Amino acid sequence: MRDAVIVDAVRTPIGKRGGSLSGIHPVDLSAHVLTALAERNDLDPATVDDVVWGTVSQVGEQAGVVGRYAVLAAGWPESVPGVSVNRACGSSQQSVHFAAGLVTAGQYDIAIAGGVESMTRVPMGASRSVPGAGEAYGPTVLGRYFPDGTGTFDQGIGAELIAERYGLTRTQLDQHALDSHERAARAIDEGRFTAQITPVTVTREDGSAHVFDTDEGVRRGSTLEKLGSLKTPFKQDGLVSAGNSSQISDGAAALLITTPEIARQNGWTPIVRVHTAVLAGCDPVTMALGPAPATAKALKRSGLSIGDIGAFEINEAFAPVTLAWLKETGADYERMNPLGGAMALGHPLGGSGARLMTTLVHHMRDNGIRYGLQAMCEAGGMANATILELL
Repeated sequence: MRDAVIVDAVRTPIGKRGGSLSGIHPVDLSAHVLTALAERNDLDPATVDDVVWGTVSQVGEQAGVVGRYAVLAAGWPESVPGVSVNRACGSSQQSVHFAAGLVTAGQYDIAIAGGVESMTRVPMGASRSVPGAGEAYGPTVLGRYFPDGTGTFDQGIGAELIAERYGLTRTQLDQHALDSHERAARAIDEGRFTAQITPVTVTREDGSAHVFDTDEGVRRGSTLEKLGSLKTPFKQDGLVSAGNSSQISDGAAALLITTPEIARQNGWTPIVRVHTAVLAGCDPVTMALGPAPATAKALKRSGLSIGDIGAFEINEAFAPVTLAWLKETGADYERMNPLGGAMALGHPLGGSGARLMTTLVHHMRDNGIRYGLQAMCEAGGMANATILELL
């Protein structure tokens, strides 16, 4: 079996809801990172076997096969196919799994994996606005988990349940959020994201052009007192607030995946190899607990221990998610999301898996870290986990 290696990874800066990227169609945003990836690596697009593209809210402007339309928007040959993948928040991490798996199997030689989400233009829950549309999971699934007919699936309530189960306090959640913003701000100030970001030229309302090159969700100078004053919308007198949850965002990211031999033929130097890629399922009510069993499965399959991993990217969907993961795994807090996470940088659903992996790949290379692990919780009670090895 062949190895799958990541040659390069690139992302847009992450825009706030209604922010710098809100005027760009998600297909065009996807095309932007495809173009950047090709230009950075002198890649002939005609050699790409497939573009595997994560997109979660597949309605409205994201209803089509975004991966395919991104290829066309980038001006690539019509011979290059593309596909859209939806594994909820882990969609573009799953795109990496699919692309890497097909490369190792010999079905692909060169693949692009990535994803996009414009949560400004295609809001969460947009599919429910379709006349006559019901809930996606249907009455049988709902009856299985709420047989008395009084409940429903709610990720915010799930996060509250996790906080309660693990004995987490509001101060712990808010401190975690503060740490995320402080780490992200420090990473920006130190130029840690510069090599992974492809700037986007956007047009302001007055018609002037602006080069957008810095994640705009990071808040500086906040305090525990400020965060503690925020309401808890999911539960009265609860613990989960907007401040200790991921941000609604716009963004895209892409990774170039091939074999070491093909990389050498093209003059590319691979950064990491995809060492282990697994999935796990869990209770869909507290769906955000999935990263822990996925991590355990990845470690078992790889033969590694938690102490062997030098950096973790665990999606900060809600602060209880990552803090519960730490309690379950015993991982070092300082190694988890060292450059900040989704509470600070944002969570553009279908693009987040590729964004986290892009950040992880560059961080591993910059710091000589041999093994890195990424995991994300996903709606329906699932999680992807990926272990990368530095080359």
